Formats: sequence, C-alpha cells, structure tokens
Amino acid sequence: MYEIAGLDSVVDSRIGDVRDLDALDAFYREVEPDVVIHMAAQPIVREGYRDPVGTYWTNVMGTVNIMECVRLHGAESVLNVTTDKVYDNTETDRFYKESDPLDGYDPYSNSKSCSELVTHSYVRSFLDGAVPVSTARAGNVIGGGDFARDRLVPDCVRAVVSGNPVTLRNPNSVRPYQHVLEPLVAYLSIISAQARDHSLAGSYNVGPRDEDCITTGQLASMFCDSWGDGARWVSEDDHGPHEANFLKLDSSLVRRMIGFEPHWRTSEAVSKTVEWTRAWISGEDMLKVTRAQILEYGVGE
Repeated sequence: MYEIAGLDSVVDSRIGDVRDLDALDAFYREVEPDVVIHMAAQPIVREGYRDPVGTYWTNVMGTVNIMECVRLHGAESVLNVTTDKVYDNTETDRFYKESDPLDGYDPYSNSKSCSELVTHSYVRSFLDGAVPVSTARAGNVIGGGDFARDRLVPDCVRAVVSGNPVTLRNPNSVRPYQHVLEPLVAYLSIISAQARDHSLAGSYNVGPRDEDCITTGQLASMFCDSWGDGARWVSEDDHGPHEANFLKLDSSLVRRMIGFEPHWRTSEAVSKTVEWTRAWISGEDMLKVTRAQILEYGVGE
C-alpha cells in the first residue's frame, strides 16, 4: 500500500531491523522522537507456526530494543500495539477485559503476550512517572491495501479477482472485525490523551461494538454481496494448525477513559474495503482515494 499510494513522496521513511539494537539506537538518537508507536512485528498467526523463532525474536526482542531506546533517550508518549490475541482464550462466550490473564496460545499470540510483559516491566522498572506508555490490543482489521497472506479479506480479493470462490477455513469462528481506521484513530487518541495526563497510560482493548463481533462466514457474505459479480464463498477445512474459534473484546475502557467511539459498522467497513480495492484495480490515484476515505471517516489528515 505504501508504494501504491505513493507515500514515499510525502513521508520520511527509513527501513531497518527492529532486532538490531545498535542500528535502532543510532536512528533513535538521530530522530529524537517525541512520540513512539511500536508496530514492528511478525503479525500472522500461521507464519508464527512456520517460523516460531523468527516470530519470538521479532515480537519479543524487538519490543525490548524499542523500550531500551525509550529508557535511554526518553519520549513524551509511547504506544506498543500488540493484538487482541494476547489473552488466555478459553473459547467461552465472553468479552475479554484488560484485566484478564495474558497467555496467547500459538507462537504469534504468545509472543505478543510476552511483548506486553516486556512493556509492563520497563514501565515499572524504569519509566513509571517519567514517560507515559500504553499498550493497545486490537486485531482483525480490514481495509483497502492489505495484501498479506492468510488473512480473510486479502484472500477474498485474490479469489474474486481470479474468478474463484472464496475458501473459508472456519466460517463459524467469531472475531471483532473493524476497519483499520478505527484502531489507528484510537491509537492517536491514546497517545495524545496520555501525553496530557500520564494517569491515562495503561492497556486498552480496541474493538468494534458488541453487535459487530460476527462470524467469518458473515463477513465473507458481506464482502461477496458488496463485490457482486457472482462472488461467493465455500467452506473447506485445510487441517491447518490451531486458531481460536471465538474471540470478543470488551472495549469499554478506551471509550470511557479516552473518549474513543467506533465510527463505522462492519458492513460499512466491508463496503469501504471493496470501494478501495476496485479503485486500485481501475488504476485510480490511490493517495487521493485513501485521503478521501480518511476524511469520510471523520478525521482530518
């Protein structure tokens, strides 16, 4: 998406390895950031099964390196973005709260639980009262520009563009789906709020309204209906590794403490994703399309 939208012309971007502390430290000292948003990660559940060592190395030691730079050089506001999968998921019909135990099942989820623990340790040991640091637990985001493997909407796009039915591994799994702009706005709101009031630093779930926690099959049906052209989905178990069947978040804390409220229902999030994707296929100016969706969501640039 970075290349498609031509963001290299409007953003000063440096590419590095979050696992390389010396290079990261040198970059941090050069930039002297006021705000740090840690989103560098191996973010895919199935990739964690394929490469557990790389997943832990990136997600755990990458966080250590980021927090070490904050410890050494300071910042005005820090946010570590983890995932909704950090919880010890007992697969029951309940909404997980920030106070629930952390213990992700698979290497990806567990490594993100460890990332949370690293952050908490640095806060208690070195940063408490000096630098406001929060963690944000979101996941299952959808939106234009996502081309990752083993993710639902990109898989839907690849299938319909090639004229094939969408294949779902588990259509009955429940997830807190939301448009990517929702957590991004929440992240910026948390960063801003805790910079003004350090007591607001903590851990926050960022998810949709309760009624928008839907099944994978429901989301795929929304996508197919929005796409049209006879798009359809089929269920096919590929006998892959374990993934949680049921996951819901209680996001009342970020609404109460930070004042963030979701803007778009799941159906709107799907239609905006289809709109972006069709514009990309048609060769439109994707920076213009993306900016238009941001403004339509209701926030300035």
